[in-house]
Amino acid sequence: MSVQAIGALEAIQPQTLQTTQAGTTAVAPGFASWVEHELNSLNTQLVSAEKGISQLASGTAENLHAVMLQLEQARLAMQIAGQVRSRVLEAYQDVMRMQV
Repeated sequence: MSVQAIGALEAIQPQTLQTTQAGTTAVAPGFASWVEHELNSLNTQLVSAEKGISQLASGTAENLHAVMLQLEQARLAMQIAGQVRSRVLEAYQDVMRMQV
């Protein structure tokens, strides 16, 4: 396992409570907020790739290489999101098949 993968695992570890500077406790962001953040990031990548395509079609794109990189990054991010979705659904189905 690489160092980056371990860092990614630490980022999604559940944290129950955090103390703010005022001394009150607040609930730390959980899995749902992490998923929301990643979906927003995916949406941003897709929007920038679409903007690059429209600039390329209109002839205002300055750098073809940058547009192609944006498209490839968006394609890979979409594939990863699809794989994560499939794995989450498989895990949910496995849990639902468990006998209590």
